[in-house]
Amino acid sequence: MDKPIELVIFDCDGVLIDSERIAVRVDVVVLAALGWPMTEEEVVDRFVGRTTADFAADIEAYLGRPLPEDWADEFRPLYEKALRDELTPVDGIVDALDAITLPSCVASSSDHHHLRTYLGQTGLLDRFTGRIFSATEVARGKPAPDVFLHAAKTLGVDPAACAVIEDSRHGVAAARAAGMRAFGYCGGLTPASWLEGPSTTVFDDMRALPGLLAGA
Repeated sequence: MDKPIELVIFDCDGVLIDSERIAVRVDVVVLAALGWPMTEEEVVDRFVGRTTADFAADIEAYLGRPLPEDWADEFRPLYEKALRDELTPVDGIVDALDAITLPSCVASSSDHHHLRTYLGQTGLLDRFTGRIFSATEVARGKPAPDVFLHAAKTLGVDPAACAVIEDSRHGVAAARAAGMRAFGYCGGLTPASWLEGPSTTVFDDMRALPGLLAGA
């Protein structure tokens, strides 16, 4: 029998903030400029949910050469402008957060600067003060379970009593590897079929999340 849920762990991009659509569009431009043409669907499949370091490593492997140390400086303003101009909370997430009474935190592949900046911009930062974890704090990014296990250990919760809210195949894989229940949100870019699997509930409306957690 599953343990009662004691901690809800939210991914950030695509779960709390509606950034994935924006970032993927810019990723396509960046990858083409670097010499690796990809479609948006290919970017979603390969990169959504993973770290910037993984993104760079895959590009280097494809090109067969290292990127310059300052390679990202040219492209960072493209992401920043698009996010500044277009970013909003994920539809329904504010209602969901208002209704969820369980303890919660954020565990993301993004770095802390990104998390503070864009959770702040969307008005969500104060909901998670002192409970924000980044994959930059651990050895391996998703689909490895490290960041989720780090969050649970820091907050003193058994992984079996954690629920992870994710929107990427790499994220739900990390949740399963951590021994946590996964709730896969398919209302964004990721098809439901990419999220389905053991210990995973797939849903497409954030307003349904409080009821799903209560019934888990």
